[in-house]
Amino acid sequence: MYNHPVLAPEAIRTDFERPPVVELVLGVQFEPIGLTAPHLGLFWQESGLRKRFRQVKQLPALDPVVEKFDGRQIQPPPGMKFLEEPETPRCWFVDETGNELVQLQADRFLHNWRTVDGAPNVYPHFEGLQKPFLEGFTAFSDFAAREGFGDIKPNQCEVTYVNHIRGAGVWEGFGQADRVFPLISAPSTSGPLTTPEDVRFATRYVFGHEVTGEPVGRLHVTVQPGFSRNDGAEIFMLTLLARGAPEGAGAGGVARFMERAHRLIVTSFEQLTSAAMHKVWGKNHAR
Repeated sequence: MYNHPVLAPEAIRTDFERPPVVELVLGVQFEPIGLTAPHLGLFWQESGLRKRFRQVKQLPALDPVVEKFDGRQIQPPPGMKFLEEPETPRCWFVDETGNELVQLQADRFLHNWRTVDGAPNVYPHFEGLQKPFLEGFTAFSDFAAREGFGDIKPNQCEVTYVNHIRGAGVWEGFGQADRVFPLISAPSTSGPLTTPEDVRFATRYVFGHEVTGEPVGRLHVTVQPGFSRNDGAEIFMLTLLARGAPEGAGAGGVARFMERAHRLIVTSFEQLTSAAMHKVWGKNHAR
């Protein structure tokens, strides 16, 4: 029996004409296949990624993360790694504008869209990024098979939205988070604790299988105060990350999880933010 609070199935999807999204990430984690740095470069060349994603950066690999539902999900802080041999790095393959990049490591494949100063910054929406992500992941799976690594076995999928929320006449100062996020109470008008200097928080929600209700993933929500790189304006950084096991084998199971995670994030974003901000972002028809 599962006793976790499980998010209800998504019923309504709301669109915004001017969403505050600054980054969208689609990713899949899979069982390690012994990929080495030369393999990353070979895939970049053979797959045709090099034609569009010509810039290459090398970074430390991301640690594996798996959503568990046994009451032990709290992640320990990163610690020192003791490796018998050098770790395969994570490679960024970045397009000319800097708006899109593909990340690849021994157990992870991700596709990012992000805003960049001086770039076109044309937001592709989920559907516009899902297609190249699935094409790239399928090409990588085929490459792994040709190189003798066998079938790629996804174990976690993730969809991440990063939003930068400006005041836009609704809030002034980080202490007015209640005007943006309804789950925050308004400051007290009396006593020693009135308007806070700033507000930051993190929450997690379990979501379950649409038929059985058994937990299959989590929605992680974080809010932090920050400043715009463009003009130094105060912003709230709202991140929504949905992660869990694929809903079936192969790329099809990954796609099904991501489509559901996307619906969950969009409807949760509306629930987590205020009606006043919805007007700023141009809330329109639900579907």
